Amino acid sequence: MLGMPGLAGVGLVHTLFGFAALFLGFLVLVTRKGTLVHRRLGQSYAFAMIALNGTALLIYDLYGRFGPFHIAALVSLATVLGGLIPVVFRRPRETWMRHHAALMCWSYVGLFAAFVSEIATRVPGVRLGWGVVAATVAVVMVGAVLINGRVPTIVRTTQTGRPS
Repeated sequence: MLGMPGLAGVGLVHTLFGFAALFLGFLVLVTRKGTLVHRRLGQSYAFAMIALNGTALLIYDLYGRFGPFHIAALVSLATVLGGLIPVVFRRPRETWMRHHAALMCWSYVGLFAAFVSEIATRVPGVRLGWGVVAATVAVVMVGAVLINGRVPTIVRTTQTGRPS
């Protein structure tokens, strides 16, 4: 489809869930935390991410076997599920919100890194390995700065109802 390898069947579904997760994740990040809208968007984002990673585990076009991108999908699933568990159980009592926020933000950083990596590998002359590594490192570095700088403030604001 569209003259691009991998965009048929499972690859197309994977791509659609990827775009949905990118859009929904952005909306989750910009909406007020703790509201019904935030929760519903977050649930939709989590569903899209689980479906995205589930379909990733079914794609074997690149290596013909289990490869590094399958490992990345498992790590991504772990961050999403790790971010959902504290919300469901509200544990650990004093820190569940911080764990939830940090892990869900990291899941979005991973998603965005995968998206930028995919684009980088389409640039003429860029080799797959170097494109993925460079794009991933750049996105993760920016994500780490944003998460470490913003998540504590957002959690405090959500817990107290006022900025600190």
